Amino acid sequence: MNNDSFSKKFHSISGITITPFKPNTKEVDWAAVRENVNFLIESGVDVIVPCGNTSEFYALTIEEAKEEIKQVVHCAAGRATVVAGIGYSVETAIEMGRYAKEVGADSIMIHMPVHPYITDEGALAYFKKIIQSVDLPAVIYFKDPHISDQVLIELAQLERLVAVKYAINDLARFALTIQSVPNDKKVAWICGTAEKWAPFFFSAGAVGFTSGLVNVFPQKSLELMEALQEQNQEQIWSLWKDIIPFEDLRAKYNNGNNVVVIKEAMEYIGLQGGVTREPVSKLNDRDRQELELLLHEWGLSPQVTNG
Repeated sequence: MNNDSFSKKFHSISGITITPFKPNTKEVDWAAVRENVNFLIESGVDVIVPCGNTSEFYALTIEEAKEEIKQVVHCAAGRATVVAGIGYSVETAIEMGRYAKEVGADSIMIHMPVHPYITDEGALAYFKKIIQSVDLPAVIYFKDPHISDQVLIELAQLERLVAVKYAINDLARFALTIQSVPNDKKVAWICGTAEKWAPFFFSAGAVGFTSGLVNVFPQKSLELMEALQEQNQEQIWSLWKDIIPFEDLRAKYNNGNNVVVIKEAMEYIGLQGGVTREPVSKLNDRDRQELELLLHEWGLSPQVTNG
């Protein structure tokens, strides 16, 4: 399959996995990792992204991140497209990317560099060197509003770039960037800020969105994706209104709740969420009560899940 065809795989939901940690030791629960991947695939999610930010990527050691990629690939066993999250230093990202290819990942997602001193030229050099050094289709996770979108326009010339996960909620900026990249480059533009922003990004040219909600309630996310593809406005906004309270709860404290809401929701309904690692903390009592109420309103409870 050429990279032009591969980009069409991202006309879908990119399901970001969580990394379940054991309560007492905070070691990765690999059996739970596999169980969660099976749950996603059996629910209809066809793009699986281990080692994303909702996977607590920066709380993992390099060896744990590699093992997570390997476990997800082996569990998926060709049933879904696996996009391995990679990052840190240039050489570390290249090492992780080559490892991902070795164990059978289909693509890589390059995290935005977490660095206090980053320029447009530096970001361009970072992404370009990794893309050129790893022989897999590449996705860029673009989320720093201080970096010019000209970086993406230039990187779109690279054959291996198949998609951009755009996580800056500036719709005018996003639309102008898409329009600045020739259609023949076949880059899939993904809403990188999940269901809350997906309808707006789709109106500006997105063809897919990322999701953490799929780990809890995949049917809801898949229904939204179908409505967006069919341009069923009534259904889109009905689903959006239903999802908003959950996503707003995740967005509290400057997105500090992003991961823990997913994990505690999974645990509450009987799935394998596990605990978080520092610096992510537990939900406070007020937020937990709000979460449980939302889950009950969706008809999700331990009894329903296990019954």
